[in-house]
Amino acid sequence: MERVLIKDLKDHIGEDVKVAGWVSAVRDHGKVAFIVPRDRTGTVQAVASADYNDTALPESQKLREQWVVEIVGEVKGRPEKMRKDELNGELELGIKEVKVLSEAAELPFDIETELNQDTYLDNLPLTLRRDRARRTFALQATILKAFRQTLNGNGFTEFQAPAIVGGDAEGGADVFKLEYFKDCTAYLASSPQLYKQMMTGVFERVFATTKVFRAEKSATTRHLSEYTSIDFEMAFINDHRDVMEMLTKVIKGIVSAVEAEHKETLNDFGVELPLVPNEIPFMKLSEAQEIIKSETGEDCTGEPDLEPSHEKFLCKYAKETLGSDFIFITHYPVNKRPFYTYEDEEDKGFTKSFDLLFRGVEIVSGGQRVHNYDELVQKIKDKGLKPEAFEFYLQAFKYGLPPHGGIGMGLERLTEKFLGIGNVREASLFPRDMNRIDTLLSK
Repeated sequence: MERVLIKDLKDHIGEDVKVAGWVSAVRDHGKVAFIVPRDRTGTVQAVASADYNDTALPESQKLREQWVVEIVGEVKGRPEKMRKDELNGELELGIKEVKVLSEAAELPFDIETELNQDTYLDNLPLTLRRDRARRTFALQATILKAFRQTLNGNGFTEFQAPAIVGGDAEGGADVFKLEYFKDCTAYLASSPQLYKQMMTGVFERVFATTKVFRAEKSATTRHLSEYTSIDFEMAFINDHRDVMEMLTKVIKGIVSAVEAEHKETLNDFGVELPLVPNEIPFMKLSEAQEIIKSETGEDCTGEPDLEPSHEKFLCKYAKETLGSDFIFITHYPVNKRPFYTYEDEEDKGFTKSFDLLFRGVEIVSGGQRVHNYDELVQKIKDKGLKPEAFEFYLQAFKYGLPPHGGIGMGLERLTEKFLGIGNVREASLFPRDMNRIDTLLSK
């Protein structure tokens, strides 16, 4: 007998079927036992009693949570008054045979109970089976799928960026060193940025979903030592606004996919579907700072960046006055952005760059890049860096790159904000930070 997925049981009422999965719950009432098996598509209530099979009842009573089983039984429609508004709420499975594929040790805690974060993270091979965790990472997978589908539909080609690099894209110090290569120190990549730009000389429009690494000595709810950066880069642009327009398409595609596939999850997490208008509102950093000063009395004008409290205020402002959960902040100072960022010819000292804020935090950085070889070499020098360290990268510009730009977006942070989780570690499948690699480093 072929296995039937639990979500498809509604198509087999009155038939004998075989399902397979993990035991989520066992309720033994003596003459009847209720078993709840779970597979990748959902759960169903299975009933063992003498009405279905005399031997199946004692076998079912032996089962424990997380045992892996195959169950053969009859799909029965429930009486109208017993139906529930949930998956398979209109039916149950009458157990005729039970086969144990794998037993499980006694659980150290109730798998669905409220756990402190360290207990949850220390036991991820088990706790990822929790309903909340499964929903979180199913939604994250949908975000990635929609990201890919939107860009594929707009002429982009996916490529795989390297994780080991000879230099750091940002020219910063918070990188992991690798003492492996002969007479050379290599690093774990903190961004696929330089490779995206090179690849615009090959395919014009490219994207990557890449593991990147940051060695920041930070243990906040916002920071990870390893995260997934989802990036795109596009050539033959007029300026940063073309990149913002494409990013808006990507965001709308992600929101639409989440609405179609995870509306119930959003409801159960107590969060609303994000508001995303056809054109996401935007303003210069200086304009945003004037609004902050006017509305809050806090004078941050002239500062090179936004504080976390400012990001939260601007997101609240955008939702209440502009009807959007997203807002672009553009024109950050030249000295605040990486060497490859394009300076606005009409607003000297400021860049054609932007951050996209969402629900109180920056989730995207992007902008137009410098594409002229001589100008780029000079900007590398202006940042106190050595052009010879970027010789490989500079070849792409020496032999001709068109005007281009792109973005980098943190997948885990985006997931966290979609679901209102509050800590990026719970939106990272296997989080790494300065205190944890699977388990706490202090143990």
